Amino acid sequence: MSTDDHLAQDPLHTGDPVDAARAYLVDTALTAGSVGRVGLELELHLVDHGRPASRPSWSQVQRLVADLPPMPSGSSVTVEPGGQLELSTPPLDDVVEAVAALSLDRAVLAASLHDGGFGCAPIGSDPARPPRRVNPATRYQAMERHFAGVGCVDAARAMMSSTAALQVNLDAGPEAEWEQRLDRVHLLGPVLIALSSTSPYLGGTTTGWHSMRQAAWQGLDPARTDRFPAAAPAQAWASYALAAPVMAVRDGEVATEVAGTVAFEDWLQGSGPVGRPPTLNDLDFHLTTLFPPVRPRGYLEIRYIDALPDRWWPAVAAVVATLMDDPVAADQVVDACEPVRDAWELAAREGTRDPLLLRAVRQCLDIAASRAPAALRGEVEELAELFASGRSPSSVLRGRIEAVGPVRALEEESR
Repeated sequence: MSTDDHLAQDPLHTGDPVDAARAYLVDTALTAGSVGRVGLELELHLVDHGRPASRPSWSQVQRLVADLPPMPSGSSVTVEPGGQLELSTPPLDDVVEAVAALSLDRAVLAASLHDGGFGCAPIGSDPARPPRRVNPATRYQAMERHFAGVGCVDAARAMMSSTAALQVNLDAGPEAEWEQRLDRVHLLGPVLIALSSTSPYLGGTTTGWHSMRQAAWQGLDPARTDRFPAAAPAQAWASYALAAPVMAVRDGEVATEVAGTVAFEDWLQGSGPVGRPPTLNDLDFHLTTLFPPVRPRGYLEIRYIDALPDRWWPAVAAVVATLMDDPVAADQVVDACEPVRDAWELAAREGTRDPLLLRAVRQCLDIAASRAPAALRGEVEELAELFASGRSPSSVLRGRIEAVGPVRALEEESR
């Protein structure tokens, strides 16, 4: 079949390509249904216990991943640009099942790595080792080069190789509630950033930011990292995606960076980065290079939460699911968070040092503790007690780093 025949059959080339792309984006943004299911994704920094100050090589990462047993709960294991490992559960019926599944697979992963002399630290940023990409995938090469071309390579390298997240994936819910749910998950953003931060150091240094992971994300191109409006969310997502710059063009398994800022819509209209017109596969790949704090993938992918050690991440997962999906908690949380609705940078910079954010965090934890599932209520109450005592995960980790140094602290968190 000729190239022209392939294009004639491609959904983006059966009519006006911009209209076709917009229709596809609107149709696939969110899936209507009930709420309650939860998927969890936890990223972890890989640590060689024999050489904790050095980032493992790509060959070491490949060997370790190849030797992993199947995860008993069905989580997939993938590798991020800096050699971080990511555990991703399938969607499960509720947050209790999701936490149990991730906890089991996390334990299996830790045991397997320990047998090889390695560990993995689920914290928001690598406090010790300089940012450096080790994964040679052309996607990540192209990403690094594109960000260099638009003037944010330092933040990009830190984001790619030295940060880790806890992603909480929730059902989109009934279509009539999409706008309300997206607005609520954006409203929670500053509070959950202040609550979850475990990234007071990055690469051996600190700027004093409460969350250096968020500092890296906020240093990137806002055209692909900013929030999109909650009003008419599927249509807003389509506009956001079409206006975002093309980062890379993929042909087969090879991705090549795009210099400059060419919107995907411009490519559809014939002013693209390469001579050929874009296909639906190009659009799908483009969507994987967009990183808003909440990304619609049929469900809501919440991306703004730091990875946390095992003593805290189950509580944070329960807090998110409760405040989003429990109707009583969801109503109560609006008043608690409204005073800090747009305080995203303040939350990253100051966290709970800011009195309004501290108050909102404590209120949200109290709400979550009163409404969380019984199986996770104790974990949420313990997290609430931590903040009531004037501490936070970020301050606890900062204190440990200052006591023993970044390398030792990283090694401790990987045990």
